[in-house]
Amino acid sequence: MKWQTLINDTFIRISEELERVLDGLSVDELNRRPDGGNSIGWLTWHLTRSHDRNLSELAGREQIWIRDGWYARFNCNPDPGETGVGHSADEAAAFSSPEAGVILKYHRSVVGLASEYIEESLSEMELEREATSPTLKSTFPVERRLVGIISEGLQHVGQAAYVRGLIKGQGWLGR
Repeated sequence: MKWQTLINDTFIRISEELERVLDGLSVDELNRRPDGGNSIGWLTWHLTRSHDRNLSELAGREQIWIRDGWYARFNCNPDPGETGVGHSADEAAAFSSPEAGVILKYHRSVVGLASEYIEESLSEMELEREATSPTLKSTFPVERRLVGIISEGLQHVGQAAYVRGLIKGQGWLGR
């Protein structure tokens, strides 16, 4: 197995876990905030927006959020910097999730971007390249940014799974 396949498979695994978390949830359940925490809808939107912004910046492409008009399907503005980073509790609470299918379609598009970037551009030389994020106003090697993207994805899908457990009860994953 090539190491690029391992990275790509990690993005696919995050997507598969996201599909399990969102399976069968109503819009009401996506927007529910147990104990005032973040909703599943907000967490999965934030995860996908962050992946889109970061991967688009690394690949030197326009964000799917803007290019394909996903912002309109989420009833949001086409702001390339709006990913939920820095949202207050009130801002996160104000987020109104679309149906789970909309979140999944957007996420699958972002996973497609990840696969294209990994297959077309990700080499050892690319991993060492210093990549500046105009949104975050920071510069790090691509390798460090990819690890951060993956780490964030795993954390947020786990948080969403936890919230689903609070809403649906134990055993919802069939495990």
